Amino acid sequence: MNDWAPIAKEYDPLKAGSIDGTDEEPHDRAIWRAMLARYVPNKGVTGDPHLTLFVARLNLQTTEEKLKEVFSRYGDIRKIRLVRDLVTGFSKGYAFIEYKEERALLKAHRDANRLVIDQHEIFVDFELERTLKGWIPRRLGGGFGGKKESGQLRFGGRDRPFRKPINLPNMKNDFYGEGSAEKRNWSREGTRDWRTRDRDHERNRDKRWPERERSWASGESERERDSKEERSRGRERKDRDR
Repeated sequence: MNDWAPIAKEYDPLKAGSIDGTDEEPHDRAIWRAMLARYVPNKGVTGDPHLTLFVARLNLQTTEEKLKEVFSRYGDIRKIRLVRDLVTGFSKGYAFIEYKEERALLKAHRDANRLVIDQHEIFVDFELERTLKGWIPRRLGGGFGGKKESGQLRFGGRDRPFRKPINLPNMKNDFYGEGSAEKRNWSREGTRDWRTRDRDHERNRDKRWPERERSWASGESERERDSKEERSRGRERKDRDR
């Protein structure tokens, strides 16, 4: 647990499938698929991976010119690669932007995340395919993304970092009253009070039940019965006043 961090330092499909990075058993088939995959980064991709940003959740109508207009405000851009479908040529909604200087890269990474471009809030992170050891893409069951509806959420990235693990042993001791003798005595006394209260409630309910049965048998409603009782109590008060 000492080496735990909210952002993964290397990619492990099993840990990425865990909300806090501590799971020991795969819980969906995509994790098994990622664990068995042997992925090699695309050798056709050129450029410096340590100066490249990954930009996702783009509007499908967003063009390279629009991306250049927005991201050039952070520094000089060397190359923009908007990923497109090989058959249709349409945008797939994500791109890679390579800067000339690390200072520009860091500024864009800090300021451009959740920026709205063409009515879409974008997501910005460093390129991970060539920089994060053991990286497995989403199509093979890996990645740091996913949707709640699919049940294949992935954690450890900027968008969904690991949550801090909960100290389960301490919680269990407190929950079951395994602490001091004073706590244990309080728990037992509280149990006796509840049991006594439940028995009294049961007795009162048994006493009231025959009265309700008689009123239902005579066709008398509960409201009518209450009004009769109010009138009788009023007559008794008048008699006492006289």
